[in-house]
Amino acid sequence: MHCNFSGDLLIGVLPPLLITEFVFGILGNGLALCVFCFHLRPWKSSTVLLFNLAMADFLLNMVLPFRAHYYISGIKWRFGSAFCNICLFFLAMNRTGSIFFLMAIALDRYMRVVHPHHAINTLSVSKAMCGALGLWLLTMSMTGHIFSLDHSNTSYCESFMVNTEPKANLSWHKFVFVFSFIVPVLVILYCTACVIGQLRGRQLAQHAKIKKALCFMIVVAILFIICFLPSTIAQLLIWTKTRRVASTLPPAEVCPALENMTTAFYITISLTYLNNMLDPVVYYFSSPTFKNICRKALHLPQADTAESTEKKTRETASQSISQL
Repeated sequence: MHCNFSGDLLIGVLPPLLITEFVFGILGNGLALCVFCFHLRPWKSSTVLLFNLAMADFLLNMVLPFRAHYYISGIKWRFGSAFCNICLFFLAMNRTGSIFFLMAIALDRYMRVVHPHHAINTLSVSKAMCGALGLWLLTMSMTGHIFSLDHSNTSYCESFMVNTEPKANLSWHKFVFVFSFIVPVLVILYCTACVIGQLRGRQLAQHAKIKKALCFMIVVAILFIICFLPSTIAQLLIWTKTRRVASTLPPAEVCPALENMTTAFYITISLTYLNNMLDPVVYYFSSPTFKNICRKALHLPQADTAESTEKKTRETASQSISQL
């Protein structure tokens, strides 16, 4: 049987968190999409990946208000089973899609710095769009099973429910949840380490702009881990603890023993959506062109002449990371 939970802590914690993520996410990603669509020309293959990451985050923003309403209403879904599955699908698609596109961005950065003469670095925008479409199709194929969930006899709108039978917790949905994090995080960490090693090997690490780029790459990896690692660990801990308590406790005591773990998991799931409001920071600092357009759109002062001159002086030394 599924474990029901009161969720008193969730009702108090998650609505303000979700609303904050929605407000900053809609502002940041809305601005990013406007810059990509109307100001940033010409596009490069890396621009295609950033645009699709922004699109994944923007789609997530469409369902966050409904999730906030769900918790404000005392964990009672009031919009029907079909719309519940649509919202859960967008949540899962954003997580998986964001992870895949961040992995693709890390691979693109790796190829441009470590293998600058590889043919893939001359990939056309149209071919990059085909690759992005392939990632979307992969993401939807891995998360489309959510539409088969039945919520007609419950007030809950969740794709993750703890089951007192350990084997019932080994579903495809939970496998995708864990697997779609483990492989990309290994790829991202490997690519970041290789890029750092390559730049240090070229004796560029002491250059001011290179230092900023290296620090930025490390920060991106840390933000990725902060957003996606806690929920993955929580899911694994629930699975292992369910196996343990189901074999040692009477059935009636299994769900109460998992209550705190379940609450922690749903909080970490909401922390996953932080990438929605942090990704615009990635766009801003990853491209000088994007940064200048944003500052102009927000009527902020541009860099002064001295900074511009210094930037031109440093440009040759930092050419290998111009795509970061």
